[in-house]
Amino acid sequence: MGVDSGLPDFRGTEGFWRAYPPYQRLGLAFEEIADPVHFADDPELAWGFYGHRLHLYRDTVPHAGFGVLAGWGARVFTSNVDGQFQEAGFEHVAEVHGSIHHLQCSLPCTRDVWSARDLGVPVDPETMRATGPLPGCPTCGSLARPNILMFGDADWVPDRSQAQLDALSAWRRAQRDLVVIEIGAGQAVPTVRRYAELSSAASGALIRINPREPEIRHGRGVSVPMNAAEALQQIQDRL
Repeated sequence: MGVDSGLPDFRGTEGFWRAYPPYQRLGLAFEEIADPVHFADDPELAWGFYGHRLHLYRDTVPHAGFGVLAGWGARVFTSNVDGQFQEAGFEHVAEVHGSIHHLQCSLPCTRDVWSARDLGVPVDPETMRATGPLPGCPTCGSLARPNILMFGDADWVPDRSQAQLDALSAWRRAQRDLVVIEIGAGQAVPTVRRYAELSSAASGALIRINPREPEIRHGRGVSVPMNAAEALQQIQDRL
C-alpha cells in the first residue's frame, strides 16, 4: 500500500539501499539498522533512520486505493508502521508491529506509550544521523524510541498494539461471510500472510494482491498479481 503512495520499498537489501544510499556506504542492511541496540550504542544513528522516516510518513499522501478500502467498510490488520491508514481516515486499525507515531522509553522504565505528534528530529541527509536534541522519556529522562517492534527487540512495549489486535479479533469472531483482502504482504516476514490465511480459512474468501508473490496455497482464494492502487480500483469498477 505504501509504495503506491510513493514510499520506498525496503524489500531486499538492494531496495533498501536505493532508498537510503548512506547505509550502503556503511554496509548496513535494513535488519541491522532497524535494531534497538543502536538506541543504546549510537542514538544519533538510530534516530537518524527513524527521524527521517517519521517526517517522510507525515509528508506522504495516501493514494486513492485507501479510499476504495474505506468505502467498503474495511477493518485493517497491518505490519506497516507508517500510520497511512489513519491518515486516510480509517478508525479500526490493528498495527501488529506498532507505530512510528508513538514513543516509549528505550529502557523501558514503564509501559507508557505516548504520541510523537509534536516531535521533530533534524537529520543530516548525507550521513543519515540525527543532528538535534533527541527525545527523552518524560518519566526517567532516558532516551525515548519509537513504539515499534524491531528486529531482536526485547524492550518493545506491545500494550497499545495488543489492545488493537484484541478489538479486531473480537470483531472478526462475530462475522459471517468475511472476505479478506491481503495487499502486498511478503513471505520474508509472513505475519500478514499468516493472519490473512487464518482469517479466511473457513470460507476461502481470500484475495491476495501482490505484484511479486501472489500465489495462494491450496488454491483457496483469488490471486491478483498487481499493484495495490490499480487492483483495488479495478475491483471497485466491477462491483
